Amino acid sequence: MTEATGAEMVGQKRDTKRLGVVVAATVGNIVSTTPAVSAVFSLFLVPISTEFGWPRATVSGVLLLTAVMSAIIYPIAGRLSDRWGSRRVILFGNVMFAPAIAALALADGSILQFYLLFALVGAAGAIPSTPAYSKVISEWFDEKRGLMLGVAAGFGNGIGSTLMPILAGLMLVQFGWRGAYMGIGLIVFGLGFPTLFALLRDAPGRVEEVMRRAEEAGPQTASASPLPGLSLGEAVATRTFWVLMAAVALGAGCMTAIFTHVVPMLMDRGIPLQQAALAISIFALVTAGWQVMTGYLLDKFYVPTVAVPMFAAAILGLLCFQFSTSLAVIYFGAALMGIGLGAEFGCLSYFVSRYFGLKYFGMIIGVYYSVVIIFQGGAPVLMDIGFDLTGSYEASVWVLSVFLAIGSGLILLLPAFGIQRPSHSQESPSS
Repeated sequence: MTEATGAEMVGQKRDTKRLGVVVAATVGNIVSTTPAVSAVFSLFLVPISTEFGWPRATVSGVLLLTAVMSAIIYPIAGRLSDRWGSRRVILFGNVMFAPAIAALALADGSILQFYLLFALVGAAGAIPSTPAYSKVISEWFDEKRGLMLGVAAGFGNGIGSTLMPILAGLMLVQFGWRGAYMGIGLIVFGLGFPTLFALLRDAPGRVEEVMRRAEEAGPQTASASPLPGLSLGEAVATRTFWVLMAAVALGAGCMTAIFTHVVPMLMDRGIPLQQAALAISIFALVTAGWQVMTGYLLDKFYVPTVAVPMFAAAILGLLCFQFSTSLAVIYFGAALMGIGLGAEFGCLSYFVSRYFGLKYFGMIIGVYYSVVIIFQGGAPVLMDIGFDLTGSYEASVWVLSVFLAIGSGLILLLPAFGIQRPSHSQESPSS
């Protein structure tokens, strides 16, 4: 009886910590790069372009720059998390990210300075990011991993992407775009750091094992981990790595390009700001909810093809959004695109953990996000170049629709879940 009671207490304690980790990861995603930078960017695009007299493509070019900086930092941050645990890396990242956003208020009309400020935002924001939180969740959960990844990333990014534009819009009216960026920086630190410090924990034995090996065998073996999985080199040697990379990069890049241009696309067609902002909210809320649904479905059916209809829905949504004159159809299109974007992000971390394991998850997911963020940063710039050349986004919408279709088709080429073997040893997944 005593032993059973003790085991129950240990189990309850572990469940409490797991719940705390999910809450911390969710809050961390609320104040991460997607809500605090990407989701609000369309609100700042026109005011900044007008104040400095720059073309829109010049302003949105910073998204590509932040993407490049994030691409550089993601694998480094992932490697550090694999080696020393995620908690300390994420806390450090939050402390760097918040003032980087606030510093955008210092922009003085110099294009070089403006781009340098956003470069800092991209580098700092890549540390306390969704792949970092996905690593922690994946190590704490196995049976309900998809659902918990969906809750943390979906609710976090979705709620953040819903609330941040509203708060940024209010601050934009009251304090201008400079004051709004300072306010966002305060929110990132004031909400993020206390929650992460109090609740975020690495999975039991993760850091202890690393530190024990460091003490016993020296720093060269400190990165060893008892968790199963492939190294980055082994993962890259599989066909699955590249198929998944292409599918998610195309899908996420296209959908993010649309997400960051919701307000300009609608306002250019004479739709008022408030109604355009509602479209952003619908897009973001559906994205949040559908990441959770995607995780639930993946846990239940355990096949990658579950995601294909969701990706296809985004194509229909994009066409409804761009070419309909009915607000109801436009909002329906925004919801369908939310399904697509939710599926994209709901699948990535889950797929990586199931195909390549957790041993070097931080490094591998960092590489994936590096490539995805380049597509996310480049696609909006190409959209604005198209706008500057043609005066509308119509041509860009057709190109994005084709890429989304290709990405959907690539998902059909993925194998059943299971740790993959490098192509030089065996193509089929291991049992």
